[in-house]
Amino acid sequence: MKKSILTLAFAVLIALSANAQKVEFEEYDLDNGMHVILHKDTSAPVVVTSVMYHVGAKDEQSDRTGMAHFFEHLLFEGTKNIKKGEWFKIVSSNGGRNNANTTDDRTYYYEIFPSNKLELGLWMESERLLHPIIKQEGVDTQNEVVKEEKRLRVDNQPYSRFLEYVKENIFKKHPYKGTTIGKMEHLDAATLDEFLAFNKKFYVPNNATLVVAGDIDFTTTKKMVEDYFGPIPRGAEVTKNFPKEDPIAEPMTAKGYDPNIQIPAIMAAYRTPSMKTRDSRVLDMISSYLSSGRSSVLYKKLVDDKKMALQAGAINASQEDYGTYILYGLPQGETKLADIIKEIDEEIVKMQTDLISERDYQKLQNQFENNFVNSNSSVEGIANSLARYNVLYGDTNLINTEIDIFRSITREEIRDVAKKYLNPNQRLTLEYLPKEK
Repeated sequence: MKKSILTLAFAVLIALSANAQKVEFEEYDLDNGMHVILHKDTSAPVVVTSVMYHVGAKDEQSDRTGMAHFFEHLLFEGTKNIKKGEWFKIVSSNGGRNNANTTDDRTYYYEIFPSNKLELGLWMESERLLHPIIKQEGVDTQNEVVKEEKRLRVDNQPYSRFLEYVKENIFKKHPYKGTTIGKMEHLDAATLDEFLAFNKKFYVPNNATLVVAGDIDFTTTKKMVEDYFGPIPRGAEVTKNFPKEDPIAEPMTAKGYDPNIQIPAIMAAYRTPSMKTRDSRVLDMISSYLSSGRSSVLYKKLVDDKKMALQAGAINASQEDYGTYILYGLPQGETKLADIIKEIDEEIVKMQTDLISERDYQKLQNQFENNFVNSNSSVEGIANSLARYNVLYGDTNLINTEIDIFRSITREEIRDVAKKYLNPNQRLTLEYLPKEK
């Protein structure tokens, strides 16, 4: 009976998502190379204006890390027509909100306004692109802001550096071995000319995707887009040619230290393929099977049943060029770190040998259907997804079709992908240990 109910729920969720979740959009290029995506949603009188630039931490020089994240802050300093300190005042006084964020692969800026302020949002983003004011005063101001952010989010946060330690050991050639926030001494050493050169190279229309989503009229919006962005000169072509990593063929070990923790942690990390691959999506499902919720395999075994760990799980940190798959645990009581890895490995071997149950498989499908519905439940989420799928995947329509890939993944694939990537001779084992202050 329970199986029938689960199957019925799965079928209903598929039907609902198939009928209600298709995102309609139109996309085209301006003459200067800027890609434009328009999405109409009249359910609320709001509009999102956003720009995603195909520049992130991996695009920096090895001795000038942190530049992309720094620009996330620096390009709010002001423009030719927006005075220093006025950006956020303009947004809030017009009933809007805005933000930006940076990863290793891209930088994303967005505003959310009442729909009658569409032109204001477009003007502001065109100002950021065409007329940014980059002066030493602004660089110095944002340098202090970034340093404070690093102190708050990294230096004084427990377990905040585990990914940093993993990546610097698992990547030998690719710039993913660095951190998004970068090294402060690199930013201190950067000259104003270097900041200007970074802006000129990457913040150009042909390295950007503009998304306008919400309560809009396409004809009117297209004219505004052309008026504000069309005259911006095309930049030099941005080429990307990152070094390829050699396969990991034998076990690696490392240690990392954190002055903000008292309880150590253990991580088993594997270098995996790009998030654009089918295998990466299978690894997403494996992560959910192992660690999504209190009923997941690792939590139930290590935390609930054996009481060996305070926390245990799996993370598929997938990125544009490579992924980093991490299994982890925090020991409870006298449990040794090696014992946690042993217990985790037992579960991986089970996955590599036997098919997961049909019930667990349908539970996974339900989870991914639910994630798909939620990701497209707001105009803000839709705008982000449209930009991300275009810039990082090269296929905007994945906003509608990626769920079909997850639906088509079989139990056999889950077994085979676990067998392909999650082996002891292909991993880094990292001990994350307390450090005395």
